[in-house]
Amino acid sequence: MPSLTIKNIPDALYDSLKESALANSRSINSELIHGLEQALLPKRINVSEYLQRARELRRGIDPSLIDIDDIQDAINKGRA
Repeated sequence: MPSLTIKNIPDALYDSLKESALANSRSINSELIHGLEQALLPKRINVSEYLQRARELRRGIDPSLIDIDDIQDAINKGRA
């Protein structure tokens, strides 16, 4: 497995990495690898969870704040 040496890490970034590693019960190395995976590797989407979250968000919308004309205007602007 390849190794990587990182130099000149800003103090604030290192401190944040160290705090995050502690909060997640990981070593600094493991926390850095986890962060790189999250940033660089494709994410698998669980369709059921995605749809459930969309339904939850939809339930949280106050219908009095938006009407069909607003929706149609947004759709039309998106097509321009």
